[in-house]
Amino acid sequence: MNEAAPVAQRRIRRAARILLFDGAGRLLLFRFTAPGRTPFWATASGECDPGEDYADAARRELFEETGIVAEPGPPIHARGNDFVTFDGEPVTADERYFRVVVEAAEVDTSGHTELERAVMREHRWFSRSELASWHEPIFPPELLDLLDRELLE
Repeated sequence: MNEAAPVAQRRIRRAARILLFDGAGRLLLFRFTAPGRTPFWATASGECDPGEDYADAARRELFEETGIVAEPGPPIHARGNDFVTFDGEPVTADERYFRVVVEAAEVDTSGHTELERAVMREHRWFSRSELASWHEPIFPPELLDLLDRELLE
């Protein structure tokens, strides 16, 4: 009789994601590159520290990843998905999205961690049309639908 191997339970990874727009309505994304993975673009984001709520994590991550100080406001979207972190840990994400608009901003990446410096080597502001036709994967996959919904509200 064959017994099934026990299934490891995935850790819940609570994270805040920031939809950071400039005064021209462009969205800031970072390009992630890691050995053995297809490069992809994603928003500024990060895991909540123990005891930290999503808004506090959004505020902290926004500053650490961009050097920008701004209030994230209430979450505008929630999303869950399974993935494997860059450290190789399978997790189930529990993400909250925050919309932040700044008139003009220079992005300062000096607050990046060692891992972020290794995998987040590029960033750029994207227009809606650039996002729609971009040649590399953008995460989350439903980002355009989320942006369209936000523009209508």
